[in-house]
Amino acid sequence: MTLYARFSAHLDAALDALLAAGDLPAGLERRNVTVEPPRDASHGDLATNAAMVLAKPAGTNPRALAEKIAAELEKLDEVASVAIAGPGFINLSVAEDSWREELRAITTAGADYGRSDAGAGVTVNVEYVSANPTGPMHMGHCRGAVVGDALASLLEFVGHKVIREYYVNDAGGQVDVLARSAHLRYREALGEEIGEIPEGLYPGDYLKPVGEKLAAEHADAYVGEPEQVWLALFRKEAVAAMLEMIKADLALLGIHHDLFSSEAELQAAGKPAEAEAWLRAHDLVYDGMLEAPKGETPEDWEPVELPLFRSTRFGDDQDRPIKKSDGSWTYFGADLAYHFQKAQAADQLIDIWGADHAGTVKRIVAAVQALTGGKTRFDVKLVQMVRLLRAGEPVKMSKRSGNFVTLADVVNEVGKDVVRFTMLTRRADAQMDFDFAKVVEASKDNPVFYVQYANARVASVHRKAAEAGILCGEADLSLLDTRELQVAKLAAQFPRMVEAAAAAREPHRIAFYLYDLSAEFHALYNLGNDDPARRFLIPDQVRLTCARLYLAQAIGQIVRNGLGIMGVDAVSEM
Repeated sequence: MTLYARFSAHLDAALDALLAAGDLPAGLERRNVTVEPPRDASHGDLATNAAMVLAKPAGTNPRALAEKIAAELEKLDEVASVAIAGPGFINLSVAEDSWREELRAITTAGADYGRSDAGAGVTVNVEYVSANPTGPMHMGHCRGAVVGDALASLLEFVGHKVIREYYVNDAGGQVDVLARSAHLRYREALGEEIGEIPEGLYPGDYLKPVGEKLAAEHADAYVGEPEQVWLALFRKEAVAAMLEMIKADLALLGIHHDLFSSEAELQAAGKPAEAEAWLRAHDLVYDGMLEAPKGETPEDWEPVELPLFRSTRFGDDQDRPIKKSDGSWTYFGADLAYHFQKAQAADQLIDIWGADHAGTVKRIVAAVQALTGGKTRFDVKLVQMVRLLRAGEPVKMSKRSGNFVTLADVVNEVGKDVVRFTMLTRRADAQMDFDFAKVVEASKDNPVFYVQYANARVASVHRKAAEAGILCGEADLSLLDTRELQVAKLAAQFPRMVEAAAAAREPHRIAFYLYDLSAEFHALYNLGNDDPARRFLIPDQVRLTCARLYLAQAIGQIVRNGLGIMGVDAVSEM
């Protein structure tokens, strides 16, 4: 049991003692009681809000209750002191040996330190990327891909079962455009001079291999044929080729999905109609008129009766059509059916969307709430775009790929780890600049370098110790002083931080924490530059060296565990 988990158990035991003594009534809800670091480190090592949370339902004064809780906690050998602050917050100072024991817990657990069963095996479907299958991945897709993949790993780390899903939008007009573009390249591959790519078709050279493959398979069978003869075939084969390209691009980032769900197959299987029937049976879809557009009404606007989902019941500003006037499904109608399908295989759903989809969040959340009776937790995480810079100047687009910078080009230039870590250095819903010069800079201002350097520095000091002939057995951690234990205290926060990040669906918290931990470790290490007595490696003081190496190894383990969640390799040399 980790230190924070153990102190949560200590607090529970203290509350149970007060309950048994009649100082607390039975049945109090403790879910919002926390044990966490105080905001001001000078107040102690841990703080709890127990008295503040429980006093009112217990019918007592917070400070009076805090005094009773404090009296119970003071009995613990692990507690050095207890203080009550303000109206009833309880601050604890933990005995230094407890932090030393936590270092041993980190080393013993190794790669499993921070893992938990908080997720209790609950299945979470994380749908991310889901780019239209019309070309290679570009940097507009990159951030959502990394956020989704890191979130999936984070949820697995805390005990969830995770389904990584990609929704293939292969039923819209964009795939017909893809088929026509592929047909043009097919004719080109057969020797036709096609000239400039016509407006409205995809211009990228990435379609040339698709055209060549089609030419090799079908010769000139579809050169002079009308569109209705070849469109479905070319659409199917072009989408398949694009998906293989997308999978290869994602693999460069270490991203692999468990499931690729086809919108076209969903509609062919009649899933939207099933969802509509279910919603009608529950009075959640009715036939009605759409409201006139707000502002000046177009002259050709006519009211049309359409099947409308009662999204206003769930907080939307108007009911939404699930079909168009021609009987085809709206994007919302198909998306509603897709989420209905996902909810039947998972307990919770998470969608990672670009910020440009913010306007549709409310209606799809309403739909999922309706379809699942409010039993399925559903989160939509919005991801802002990334602006590419080179030494502060906007990056020019790639002519080879059309009008965008490909993900593959960026990964090949700076590496998978740099891309993945950088995408998590800000909240997903905050704007981000990706400067090719800065992300490879060897400085503390570059979090990618700074965190990886922490692990490399740990590996380096261990190599140097081995070269000096220092062999460590059981380390005497009593030799670690208060300054060195400051780093241990921050390391011990890793398990609770991971659980909090998973609960909030915010994988960027891992990057923030690793940067702080690395900064604390580097600061401790650098003390040896001015004071030889503070160095980690002191050849004529083997016992002290071994204690500090043990500390370093524990910090390195935390860094590696955190980087593993982020999908970033922990390098041992830089």
